[in-house]
Amino acid sequence: MTDLQRIAIIRIKGKPGLKKTVKDTFDMLKLYKKNNAVVVSNAPTYAGMLVKIQDAVTWGEIDEETFKLLLEKRGKLPGKAPLTEQYLKEKCNTSFAQFAKEFMACKKELKEVPGLKGFFRLNPPIHGFERKGIKTPYSMGGVLGYRKDKINELLRRMM
Repeated sequence: MTDLQRIAIIRIKGKPGLKKTVKDTFDMLKLYKKNNAVVVSNAPTYAGMLVKIQDAVTWGEIDEETFKLLLEKRGKLPGKAPLTEQYLKEKCNTSFAQFAKEFMACKKELKEVPGLKGFFRLNPPIHGFERKGIKTPYSMGGVLGYRKDKINELLRRMM
């Protein structure tokens, strides 16, 4: 597990008009609704899934600081309770910063925090998506597809 990076995947499009295989892939990734995000390792299995759903999501490499903010602001426990530093200390004996550091180094997983949901619900981005909208690839001025480390900017606008 050397040099494995974490990638954030954000669902851009909703349910209507999607093929069954694409819907199944969304279910496997726990991306149930529009504006939901997941953070996964950059493994070949996820790469195949991204190819299948590339016309409905955007993704890129997430940095440690953005992941820490995502946990603090958008981490949820059952019953829509927010994830707190105190809960993390009790259950995992760690802080947000330390957990984020270990998670980004692929030493810990989200499921090691008991009750933490595997996805993050986000708001629509402040100042909207890119100029060409949600039907155009990122490389052509739209939203969809791979956006390298620019995913961090989008995630911060959506928190």
